[in-house]
Amino acid sequence: MVARKERWGSRVGLILAMAGNAVGLGNFLRFPAQAIQNGGGAFILPYLICFVLMGIPLVWVEWAIGRHGGRYGHHSTPGMFQVLGTQRWLKYIGVLGLFASITVAGYYVYIESWALAYVWHSAVGTFATETPGQFFGAYVGSDRGTDLVFPAQAIFWFLVTVGLNVLVLSRGLAKGIELAAKIGLPLLILFAGILVVRGLTLTPGDPGVIESPLTGLNFIWEPRFSGLWDPSIWLAAAGQVFFTLSLGMGSVHCYASYLRANEDIALNAASAGWLNEFVEVILGGSLIIPIATAYLGLNAVLDATSSGSGFNLGFLILPTLFQGWGWFAPIAGVLWFGLLFFAGITSSLAMGQSAIAFLEDELQMDRRKSALGFGGILIVLGAFCILFYPGGSFDEFDFWSGTFVLVLFALLESVIFSYLFGIEKGWEEINRGAQLVIPKVFKVVLRFITPALLCLVFIGALFKPEDTWTAALESLVGGTGWTFSGDSVIGRVIHSGYEEYRWVDQDGSLTRAFVQDGTRAVLTLLFLGICVLVWWALSRNRRNQGDGQ
Repeated sequence: MVARKERWGSRVGLILAMAGNAVGLGNFLRFPAQAIQNGGGAFILPYLICFVLMGIPLVWVEWAIGRHGGRYGHHSTPGMFQVLGTQRWLKYIGVLGLFASITVAGYYVYIESWALAYVWHSAVGTFATETPGQFFGAYVGSDRGTDLVFPAQAIFWFLVTVGLNVLVLSRGLAKGIELAAKIGLPLLILFAGILVVRGLTLTPGDPGVIESPLTGLNFIWEPRFSGLWDPSIWLAAAGQVFFTLSLGMGSVHCYASYLRANEDIALNAASAGWLNEFVEVILGGSLIIPIATAYLGLNAVLDATSSGSGFNLGFLILPTLFQGWGWFAPIAGVLWFGLLFFAGITSSLAMGQSAIAFLEDELQMDRRKSALGFGGILIVLGAFCILFYPGGSFDEFDFWSGTFVLVLFALLESVIFSYLFGIEKGWEEINRGAQLVIPKVFKVVLRFITPALLCLVFIGALFKPEDTWTAALESLVGGTGWTFSGDSVIGRVIHSGYEEYRWVDQDGSLTRAFVQDGTRAVLTLLFLGICVLVWWALSRNRRNQGDGQ
């Protein structure tokens, strides 16, 4: 296989594109919610430690695997993993990365389209006369009380967003993705900076302000060392670091595969990682929580983030709070949802590039056909999330594709990199052409600490109890069993918390359990289909190479 000549146009463009891949909706929605749910300042120290011991090392691993695969003409994870060793099953580990890129994009672009729609409705003043809660229910169709909906407006904005993604991707790496990152990421930072300054200058006495926004800021940043001794906080911190860097998804590998053989990855990877942390910790941590605290009070914010997602604050509450800003209200709405859109599209473009790379490399499709093919896949997968949103299809995509598969893939790749590819070869790959001298202690971290942390995160996701871990262990030792949380892997599989499990309700309507199981079946069939396609494509290409020799 001959590697294509497509490359990044500049180092700045590469770093911005990589940072744009990592900077996503979670930086402004998930991180603040996770921080405040886990004790604010008690969360920050474990979070930063996990970033250093798990985040940055795993970023180096993915950059190294990507650049190594690119030397052999592979720009998607199945091919990259095939050349990490002689074991034929390695390419099927790589399928996890390709599967994650495709399926996460299927629902992520839907959220992205929400942000774009909210930009429009903020600009035209919709939220001055209609509450965001009522608007959102009508927008996604959840106010209709059925498991199958056809929300016309949501479908329209989703198709527009898919079209924008396809348009940028069809233009290629330098003229499409890199250009979008150079425009989108600076605007995102500018928009966030304006809102942070406005939010932190709110004072009690301003219309509707009941508490200083600094109360929310202090809650997040005031050190609480008790978090260092709480396993649940460590688990949450490790998970957040993992998700914010877009690890385990195949997109970092894909971007790195377009580097030249001796092009620096140590400094570039660290630069992109720290830029993402600046956006998440400094801007994300200083925006939504302080503003909400000013108008609602800290206790109300704690209640509003009980789910840990931040979507209630971001899409339902914040647009209402902006209405107290007078003439600046529609501008604030455009800035807030505009930055969410830019955060979303720079991430979805990375997912799309991973899928397009497979179609180009292994199936020999041209760029435009590959982009259109990816757009078609987005529409099919997005349809499940849109039409069955009230039934929970969206949540199933989010959990299995955007949580479980990512953790599993990252765990496996960290072990493969250190023990099959070899830590010595891996360390050499990371440091070849490096302008940053990486302390040798990270060689030990890569081999032992990073896989161990990932293993803990994975085990935690599998067996998360309904109560605290301590209470669950006491219950198990006492002989009363272990009650799985409804959002644990095992809990979801066995439908923990359901009073009665059935697919059809007494009135003949489909139940939430049917939608969940149906979505899981679709995802499973898609994964198996990709496995078959990878087997066929890579086997055919290997035979063709043999014939050519």
